Amino acid sequence: MADDKTELPLLMVDRAGPGGEARPGRAGAAWRPWLRRLRVVPLLMVLVATGGFVGMYFQPPGLRLLLKTLDLKPGGGTATPIAVPVEPPSPEALAKAALAARTVAGLGRLLPAGDIRIIAPPFGAGDARIARLDVHEGERVRKGAVLAVLDNERALQAAVDSARGLVVSREATLRQVREQVLASRDEARALLAKAEAAALNAKLDYERAVDLVARGIYTRASLDQRRAAHEQADQEVAKARATLARLDVANLDEQADVVVAQRNLEASKADLARAEADLDKAYIRAPGDGTVLTLYARAGEKPGVHGIMTFGDIDEMMVEVEIYQTLIGAVAVGDPVTVTADALPRPLHGKVTRIGLEVGRQTLTDTTPAANTDARVVKVYVGLDADSTVLARPFTNLQVTARIETAQAAR
Repeated sequence: MADDKTELPLLMVDRAGPGGEARPGRAGAAWRPWLRRLRVVPLLMVLVATGGFVGMYFQPPGLRLLLKTLDLKPGGGTATPIAVPVEPPSPEALAKAALAARTVAGLGRLLPAGDIRIIAPPFGAGDARIARLDVHEGERVRKGAVLAVLDNERALQAAVDSARGLVVSREATLRQVREQVLASRDEARALLAKAEAAALNAKLDYERAVDLVARGIYTRASLDQRRAAHEQADQEVAKARATLARLDVANLDEQADVVVAQRNLEASKADLARAEADLDKAYIRAPGDGTVLTLYARAGEKPGVHGIMTFGDIDEMMVEVEIYQTLIGAVAVGDPVTVTADALPRPLHGKVTRIGLEVGRQTLTDTTPAANTDARVVKVYVGLDADSTVLARPFTNLQVTARIETAQAAR
């Protein structure tokens, strides 16, 4: 080597130091302070993580006290400065909280008293279509009023006319049979009297013949003829009596021919009643007093799955409210209820009239993304007062919020 003091870069040492000991080069001496500082970085990271972990459990009470003292509120819309894990309440705790609550709230909808009725074609209408609609939406009708007429009316009317004609024919037949029975009875009586007279003559003639034969004046052959005539006369009497017995009854309606005619008439009347019942299926009638809410079919159309129309009595309105099963224990019949909705000019008022007996799935949900859509609820029915009913009439099926003042609220 030409030079014992050849300089090495960075951390390499100079082998030619005085006294023969190794000494660092100039570049290595410059990096040594930075290496000492980097050793502290892992320690700082561990301290920060430990402080954050400890702060999650011990900082919130202090921060809440500080914010309360300075009259400040935490940011981000939270109620506490830092989210602290909280165990969810048990169902028993929720039930106790519900019983102690002043109000129980739930989503509901406005309905006519007795709910909304779907008016559909009657059973047996088949493929019948609507021939005529006699009402319009919003029209109030009385019970039994014709709402619509189906196109099978003519065919069913023809069947009624045919059955009615048959009834008239059977009525005439019954009258004819009765007259014939009366005439036949009188004739049978006359025939019986004639047969009895003939039998009497035959008997006397036979007796004379017997006497004459005994005196030897009459022959045995003539006696046999008189005997045969006598016996035949007796048979005619028996026949006449049997005929009269069939016709001569105390009550004419119990005579056999009359009974048959009456049964035929009753059968034809039953056919007429069935035809009239079938004809009534061509008319869609109002099931009660109420108002036509919505029409789903028009003239010439075949009613679909929604029926022909919806119908309800909006003179009395109610609210069907869905209450969570954990809160239903606080609700009782008679509790006052306040109903609100954006579409209503003012809150509505009423009372709980009935509480459902079955727990079901929730059908009404809030519009917020965090709303529960699969809750278990019990339906509570609220009857509105007269003033609230007037305001609620135009809003059937409107979703509302109901707040029930429970018995705890009254104390």
